[in-house]
Amino acid sequence: MLYSTVSAGEKRRAFRERLASGELLRFPGAFNPLSARLIERMGFEGVYISGAVLAADLGLPDIGLTTLTEVAGRGQQIARMTDLPALIDADTGFGEPMNVARTIQTLEDAGVAGMHIEDQINPKRCGHLDGKAVVDEDTAIKRIRAAVDARRDENFLLMARTDIRAVEGMDAAIDRAKALVDAGADAIFPEAMRSLEEFEAVRRAVDVPILANMTEFGKSDLFSVDQLQGVGVNIVIWPVSLLRIAMGAASRALDTLTDEGHLTSKLGEMQHRADLYDLIDYEAYNHFDQDVFNFQIAR
Repeated sequence: MLYSTVSAGEKRRAFRERLASGELLRFPGAFNPLSARLIERMGFEGVYISGAVLAADLGLPDIGLTTLTEVAGRGQQIARMTDLPALIDADTGFGEPMNVARTIQTLEDAGVAGMHIEDQINPKRCGHLDGKAVVDEDTAIKRIRAAVDARRDENFLLMARTDIRAVEGMDAAIDRAKALVDAGADAIFPEAMRSLEEFEAVRRAVDVPILANMTEFGKSDLFSVDQLQGVGVNIVIWPVSLLRIAMGAASRALDTLTDEGHLTSKLGEMQHRADLYDLIDYEAYNHFDQDVFNFQIAR
């Protein structure tokens, strides 16, 4: 009932242990707190909180318009609703190294298990669009060092994302990944890899966990969990998938409402009221205080 009873510290510790085990962890993107509960219910290992999804939820493009306050607030809402660890997208850190330091501590306080910060210039662009630009290596390293210095919980995962592959090529991506690990990054997110061989090359180059982004309509082919595990990937995210599916279904439902004047033909595609109530644990609220909550669940 209400929020997760597992502390942020325990989620972070368990996350670190599972990463160290070598298994591949699946982190679907949660576009709201309720979807995070569904991800947990369906047996996944964690939830991912996408900056692109958060921006889209506000009706904005993913070009660095969201603020630290907005990101941390949404991150807290999602992270506290599940026992799973939440990994959040911190874009470029919301400013210079001192801003990055503040970002780390704010996200720690939000209860997420880890974050990633990228080496794009600010304002950034979606990692799978053309026209990106990255900062020089010295600036990228300063961001990671600031994050490491600011971290208070040693189990809070600091992941470095590099977008340099699309700008300067694979050799530059390998060099940048190594430099970010040397600066203190706990994990590497090589963005917009184009083949399994490229993921494998990053895996050989660094001795920390690596993440694969399986976003649709992007630069990477949509590899399976087994394929990614086979080349040594440790975490895979599907950042926007659930939002895309939900919005696609919503659009089709509105078309039906326009054409037919009702949604009777869509009932089979809807989450039933009883399933929703089960997911949000409605019955527990009923039992919490019978004097106040005396309703019956409609079936």
